[in-house]
Amino acid sequence: MFDSTELTTCFRKIHTLSTKNIYYKTDDEVELIRHSCHLVGKAHAAVAAIMRPGLQTQRLDEIAEQCIRDNNAVPGFKGYDGFPATLCISVNEQVVHGLPSTYELREGDVVSVDCGVIANGFYGDSAYTYCIGEVKEETRKLLSVTKKSLYKAIEKAIVGNRIGDISFAVQQYVEQYRYSVVRELVGHGVGRSLHEEPQVPNYGQRGKGVKLLDGLVIAIEPMINMGRKEVKKAADDWTIVTADGKPSAHFEHTIVVRKQKADILSTFEYLQEAIKNNPELIDIP
Repeated sequence: MFDSTELTTCFRKIHTLSTKNIYYKTDDEVELIRHSCHLVGKAHAAVAAIMRPGLQTQRLDEIAEQCIRDNNAVPGFKGYDGFPATLCISVNEQVVHGLPSTYELREGDVVSVDCGVIANGFYGDSAYTYCIGEVKEETRKLLSVTKKSLYKAIEKAIVGNRIGDISFAVQQYVEQYRYSVVRELVGHGVGRSLHEEPQVPNYGQRGKGVKLLDGLVIAIEPMINMGRKEVKKAADDWTIVTADGKPSAHFEHTIVVRKQKADILSTFEYLQEAIKNNPELIDIP
């Protein structure tokens, strides 16, 4: 097991939640973030349209970058803290921050694709875990529970609640299925920077943490393991993998806190349409 400070170069690090440096967004800024998030959605769709067994993951990265640049935007991850690619592509036991490579996708793989975009000075960020062909039923259940936990968390992202309410919603839902929550990696604020305050863990206590106010934009991203919660860093110094080698799932939406109901700024609509039209993929309810 490694100290959480080792994750600094892996984008996210747990520290004490604080109200310092939290930037609430105007309605105009929210719409700019929504635009960036929809470009992320289009990049996901471009990737989902071609994903199949035998395809190298670096080809997915090339397609995503071309899609983003064709839409007059810039990949949000490429060059961030030295990260070398447009996408984080994490397969099976890889949790997050996997590097695109010559690895060829295989029947039965589950593939987390995390994508960021910068447009008009604001970031968009979203992740989805894809099923390549006939994935084991137990693994598909992990993905389904993780995806549902994301929406359970979003339900709590309303004015007057606290970060802990979001965190608890994820933890309570997934742990009833005996899955485990990764502790070292968390969600985050989104805006002119890719990772802003506050951090959004996927475990915690109700009523604790930063109070949610109107205009707070955050990325909520459950990272859930089938087995133990412990993770480790791979030899490439980027990829985070489960310590026990069991599969992990990752879904992410960028949202803005509102009074009655959170507004989801990112979208799975484009990628889900692409999945429907790709016989090599199976979507997760």
